[in-house]
Amino acid sequence: MWLMSVLVPLIRLYLCGMKVLFYQMFNRSFTLPVLSKQNGRVAIVTGGTRGMGYETARHLTSLGMHVIIAGNEREEGASAVSKIHEEGCGGTAEFIFVDMTSLKSVHQFVQMFKSRGLPLHVLVNNAGTMMVPERQTEDGFEFHFCLNYLSHFLLTNLLLDLLKKSGRPGRCSRIINMSSATHYAGVIHMDDLNRRVCYSSHGAYAQSKLALVLLAYYLQDQLTAADCSVTVNAVDPGMVDTALYDNLWSLAQMLKRPVAKILFRTPAQGASIAIYAAAAAEMEGVGGCYLYNGRKTQSSYLSYDLELQADMWKKSCRLSGLQDALLT
Repeated sequence: MWLMSVLVPLIRLYLCGMKVLFYQMFNRSFTLPVLSKQNGRVAIVTGGTRGMGYETARHLTSLGMHVIIAGNEREEGASAVSKIHEEGCGGTAEFIFVDMTSLKSVHQFVQMFKSRGLPLHVLVNNAGTMMVPERQTEDGFEFHFCLNYLSHFLLTNLLLDLLKKSGRPGRCSRIINMSSATHYAGVIHMDDLNRRVCYSSHGAYAQSKLALVLLAYYLQDQLTAADCSVTVNAVDPGMVDTALYDNLWSLAQMLKRPVAKILFRTPAQGASIAIYAAAAAEMEGVGGCYLYNGRKTQSSYLSYDLELQADMWKKSCRLSGLQDALLT
């Protein structure tokens, strides 16, 4: 059982990676179209101090947005804000601390943001980690599950009233969940979301990315039914050369380096699909999609399971301490 629980997720995840690399070998990275100015709009980007999060925050600021960079590294945050402002972007950026491995910290972040009295038009759920050794958060959750998914589930729901209020017909608020091709290898263990029976970092990561797609689809259905001017999409950046791969074991690190230089996307290229979802006129009013390389793409068959979507929503509400009636 142990061998199957560890080996199967590993094989499935690396097969997904090979398919993505094969695609990137023969297909150019998506090129952002010229985007219209976004003056007056406010965005939050989690994990916005470096990598794709930084590139997303930088570009949204250049469009005239006021961007909140949410992260847990204060010095990195200050540096990111300084670099963005040095570029003379049309908008403004600021850093607010949040530890996405702590539900308490998420509540504190939301309280601080709401106290500012700002609207909220764009939420990019970007922060994440990949294939870390088994560990738990202060709330007792598996690390990938909490940082990649559950904290973003909580953050999204706590900000949902503001997103609804800020959106209007023809000018919707937008939520973007940063998923990954690894979600195709994901399986939801509803009775063991924290992977305590038999831990696999590969399985935990893939599960968290599938959960983000389930969230996007279920939430969009609820918002549409309630006639809210808010859209939700999941995006796939492809394989991008970021610090996420620092947790690979040493041999994989050695094999990754030469491949990354040739086939991996840059952080700016990887961020382009999230920026597109956040600001493109073509995406106005469009939700419930999985976007890859600039196109709507079919996600995994499991992600369309309506019963699984609803069960994951209810379970996430309980785990995060929210009431299931939050959308009413």
